[in-house]
Amino acid sequence: MPISTQDSIPALLVRDVPRDLVMAVEEALTVGAQRAFIASTGMDKGHLPHALGQLRHFHMNESFHRALEIASASPSPVKGNSIVTGRTGIFALARFNIPQGIWVNGRRSRTRRQMSAANKAIEPLVIADLLDEYVTPSAATAFFVACFSGSLIFQPDVPVSVQIAVPNRDMTGWLFREPLKDFLQRYEEIPTSQEDLVTPVLKKSKKKSDEGIEL
Repeated sequence: MPISTQDSIPALLVRDVPRDLVMAVEEALTVGAQRAFIASTGMDKGHLPHALGQLRHFHMNESFHRALEIASASPSPVKGNSIVTGRTGIFALARFNIPQGIWVNGRRSRTRRQMSAANKAIEPLVIADLLDEYVTPSAATAFFVACFSGSLIFQPDVPVSVQIAVPNRDMTGWLFREPLKDFLQRYEEIPTSQEDLVTPVLKKSKKKSDEGIEL
């Protein structure tokens, strides 16, 4: 019989990835994308899409590194084409860019596929048949994914959305993904069952004597 668990992938993320870090990454990736777009201004249209993609990689890597550093999330060094990673709680964190809707692009990187192997431990939270194999994980991987329009005319300067995504072990599918604007609302949720420990204290009434003096 499958074991019962109170864990879920969103709950693990909220527990281990601080809200301030999520907000900082969202802002950092937008700023990095804007800087890349400005740097590409004036380039020949023949190679502009490729050049803009490269500039996004470099500028967004730098801004992502700064966001991880400010949050004390142990960022790896910025170095060439290397993927910048961080860690908070059980989660290794990284990022990548995709044209909107083309999620398969994320698995082109061997490093990202290797990182995703750790998510074998949390697959049972989504695949019910595996729930009896679940144990509380000590490691997992999540990605911040900047989704671009794929157009040089419609919103080429910033992501259409930034999402937090948790892949399966092979990075062939997604156990969880959600836009950051929706994910941030999870930090505001208040548990519905909370024991009320407040004990009311009744104020003693004052009596008066026949002469009107308070006793």
